[in-house]
Amino acid sequence: MGSRLRQVASLLRSNREAALGAVIVLAFAVTSLVVEAGILLNLQVVPYSPIQQNVGPLLASPSLAHPFGTDSLGRDLFSRIIYAMPNDVAVGYVVVASALAVGSVLGSFAGIYGGIADELLMRFTDVFFALPVLVLAMVIALLLGSGVTNMMIVLAIVWWPPYARLARGEALKVAHQNYIEAARLSGLKARKLIFEHVIPNISGTLLVYATLDIGTVILTYSGLAYVGLAVRYPYPDWGLMVSDYNAYVLSAPWLPLFPGLMISLGVIGFSLLGDGIKETMEKR
Repeated sequence: MGSRLRQVASLLRSNREAALGAVIVLAFAVTSLVVEAGILLNLQVVPYSPIQQNVGPLLASPSLAHPFGTDSLGRDLFSRIIYAMPNDVAVGYVVVASALAVGSVLGSFAGIYGGIADELLMRFTDVFFALPVLVLAMVIALLLGSGVTNMMIVLAIVWWPPYARLARGEALKVAHQNYIEAARLSGLKARKLIFEHVIPNISGTLLVYATLDIGTVILTYSGLAYVGLAVRYPYPDWGLMVSDYNAYVLSAPWLPLFPGLMISLGVIGFSLLGDGIKETMEKR
């Protein structure tokens, strides 16, 4: 554990982009935890209620009292953006974690054992790759209904194939290594072989891809929220706010600007961190 922490510290010292990404990711994570704790404990951790109207003048520009201004109903935009953060961040983590878990197991099994399992996996993932992910997610979302939990399920359903393909490719690279051959010849069960020998040795590449991918999930989820398939009104969500505030792009440009900026920061933060980890691994 100590060596891992030293490696992370070394990465952040040597790579400014990765350090900046880590700061953004950490800020998002800590803020989300604080807001979620406030919700669970019924504490107000944002300056104003995210749904309370007329807390300030209508369409007020950014000021000390309202750092991001107010919207057409007099709601504080800063409070709404911070309150919405846990949903967007949680969706990214949950979807990527589930896709990583499912994809790494299926891909590793197909890469090590081949045969019909490999053929089925390839053909099944081909179906997913042939369809636009966002369109497929929207179709499934319409069947399940709106809501954050349903959006997590929807994205998890369509998100695992790239991880399975990546895990399969990495498993093929180690399939003929001596330790894998020895484990197979000793009669080690498939479950133990996959979880104890294959996945630990391909996890580095998968984790780098997962780090980069969290930002993509946030962006895709924001797209679903933009068309009204995530959080239900009047509760805030970054994608939904961008959609609702589009009409004010000229008269009150701060309204779509700040939620859009938060989406961009999330994507940039995870991308910088993932790129930094990838660069460090390649150097080694």
